[in-house]
Amino acid sequence: MTHDSLIATIAATGGVLFDFDGPVCDVFAGIPAPHVAGELAAALAQDDSKLGQDALNTDDPMEVLRLAPRAGDAAVARIEDALTAAEVSAVKEAGPPVSGGADSLRAAWASGRKVAIVSNNSSACVKEFLELHGLSRFVHRVVGRYPNHPHLMKPEPFSLHRAAEELEVEAGSCTLIGDSVTDVEAAVRAGSMVIGFANKPGKEAALAGAGARAIVASMKDVAEALSTPLGAL
Repeated sequence: MTHDSLIATIAATGGVLFDFDGPVCDVFAGIPAPHVAGELAAALAQDDSKLGQDALNTDDPMEVLRLAPRAGDAAVARIEDALTAAEVSAVKEAGPPVSGGADSLRAAWASGRKVAIVSNNSSACVKEFLELHGLSRFVHRVVGRYPNHPHLMKPEPFSLHRAAEELEVEAGSCTLIGDSVTDVEAAVRAGSMVIGFANKPGKEAALAGAGARAIVASMKDVAEALSTPLGAL
């Protein structure tokens, strides 16, 4: 997709919604996701041994959380708490923000638009990272996953609707910047626009196919577009 599609999308944007893990932070850069997923699977096995064994087949901590409801509400609460604690620890070891990510947050805020982070990660870990890197003041709202309700995570549009409501911006004038197909699907279902962040080879086609209006390979492109005065877009 062309630079023009990025500029056109930004021009139509009133609320800028950032996914967290990808566009802003590489959450498990310091504490690998497979390690966290393994620990969560072991914890889940205490409630349901077969389900815990099934959970060992994934290296994605979020997928372990998605499995937990099959073991009951108490298991969901335990996995939720354990995952949140692991995420908070992980962002402390994750290193600096993704290249261009912090600049994009600053540029969105400086443009006068409403800014939110909308994530399947916990609000606690997002806020920890923003505070650690001096970015909290550039974000009006943090909408993390709804505790103990993994079925509401993206690709469900719940968090996007909530962000739009809290920002007092119509969902249709919001743009989500995300690096996964589930981000794009959630935004499309919410009636919002999407800028796909193709941060790995092969992602561009999948993000475009899911409905992203524009695709970038670097968050620096997003920062530059957001820094363009509204009258010049």
